Amino acid sequence: MESETEQVQFQQCQANSPQVRNKMHQRRSANYRPNIWKYDFLRSLDNKYDFKEGIKERVKRLAEEVKPILSESVNSVSKLKLIDSMRKLGLSNLFDTEMKEALQTFASTNNGVFNMEDHLYARALRFRLLRQHGHVVSQDELRSFKEGRNTLNRSNCEDVEAMIELLEASHLALEGENILDEAKAFSTGILREIASGLDGRLSERAIHAMKLPMHWRVQWFDIKWQIDLYEQHEDKQSNLLELAKLNFNTVQATYRKDLVEISRWWRDLGLMEHVDFTRDRPVESFLYVLGVSQEPQLSTLRKSVTKIVILILVIDDVYDLYGSLEELECFTGAITRWDSEPIQQLPECMKVCFRALRDVTYEIAHDIGKDEDWHRVLPHLTKAWADFCKALLTEAKWDHSGYTPSLEEYLSNAWTSSSGPLLLSHAYFFVGQMKLEDVADLLERNKDLIYNVSMIIRLCNDLRTSKAEIDRGDAPSSVVCYMREASVSEDVAQEHIKGLINQAWKSINAQFFGNAETPFLQPFIDVTVNTARAAHMIYQFGDGFGVQDGHIERQILSTVIEPLALD
Repeated sequence: MESETEQVQFQQCQANSPQVRNKMHQRRSANYRPNIWKYDFLRSLDNKYDFKEGIKERVKRLAEEVKPILSESVNSVSKLKLIDSMRKLGLSNLFDTEMKEALQTFASTNNGVFNMEDHLYARALRFRLLRQHGHVVSQDELRSFKEGRNTLNRSNCEDVEAMIELLEASHLALEGENILDEAKAFSTGILREIASGLDGRLSERAIHAMKLPMHWRVQWFDIKWQIDLYEQHEDKQSNLLELAKLNFNTVQATYRKDLVEISRWWRDLGLMEHVDFTRDRPVESFLYVLGVSQEPQLSTLRKSVTKIVILILVIDDVYDLYGSLEELECFTGAITRWDSEPIQQLPECMKVCFRALRDVTYEIAHDIGKDEDWHRVLPHLTKAWADFCKALLTEAKWDHSGYTPSLEEYLSNAWTSSSGPLLLSHAYFFVGQMKLEDVADLLERNKDLIYNVSMIIRLCNDLRTSKAEIDRGDAPSSVVCYMREASVSEDVAQEHIKGLINQAWKSINAQFFGNAETPFLQPFIDVTVNTARAAHMIYQFGDGFGVQDGHIERQILSTVIEPLALD
């Protein structure tokens, strides 16, 4: 049901259409560079990295060789290390059942893990692995670091590894877990102090953990780094290493095929011929969605949601850079009503955007619901787009009037404009065996989780893009809102925003852990939490969508395009 405000806006849009058409408005430019990923290059990937026959059979044989190793581990600590190595090397897809069964044993009993001198490393590793797999574990299990902090040998390799593992474990904290907060501060302080003096491998691991903790990383984007690290281990298992490399290349081949299909779709759509002011970023959009879902069998999810991300970038730029306020009100009204009539007097590029959005949304609804149920899917998708565009319109109004909201007011709108609810409203249809009638209930029951993930998307974005947006004259970001509200410097404001990201992760953790008894929810939760991790990846070193810098280019080459070299 439309609100009275929406009806009035629609009537005003119709009444003012000639003025909308003739309204003088300063179109802005973000000076985005052209897309560096050419279609002919991407198309060539179809044949460039063909695998030799027999590689899948080799993977199967190696998996059978490796499987017994879990049960043959000499002691509990070695078993924990093996499970951790398998996860880091990207082998969860092959040994998910065996790893879960082994961890279930650790969850139900101490299983001897603390009999080996009660070592902090073993405690922290067990704590992290169990929480990562949804088990409830008390923070008291890490209390021993407080007693041992005065006897820590900072040059001892085992103690340094314990600090790295303690730091990783501390990022799985819940709200109010002060022991873990202390553990994070303590381990970070120690590692910052000694990292530069460590040997090469230990130093790499310490710096890697301090840059971005494992719990906040997309696992797939870390596998090559972990394989390289494992290859340097004196006690590495050659069959495990070979299996990790073959498995990576096999799975990556699926992603390349997905990317080639997306690139072909984007070229055929031809939207950039009409919207040259926007970001032309199909490959970066695919990289982001790959962070959301890495399961090889979910190609349809990746391709569909990548189309959504591409259109999000385009429509966000329509609101930020191109449209006048009157034009944007008409455009928002058209999307809210899912009716093209209000846009007839708008610039051609906005009409083309609406038609592309409508066509893609119908296409995705058919992918989800097929011929019989697509019309039941469509209202969920169109509502998500309407909410997103209304949030963008609110920001455009703030910008137009020169208004700077309080941080609280900004965030109450920004979690929707972040695109998190829009992305997840689409992604949920592709995971699990969910009935269509259960979607709205599922989204409502997970609203807090979606909210906090969306906050991380927005805040990670703001930390890396606020300066460029200030220079362009865009609406204030969370950084600017807090700077003006609290009368603080940009550095202080950024630290405050980082604190909000930490708080959001604690709230996410509360819903991420404790799901061992409800495994049917795990696919939804994994996709949602991965969306936050993908945001950290895309904005870790800058604006991963706006600027095609060396970091994102290397990430794309490493994770999607270039396979691992095999002996």
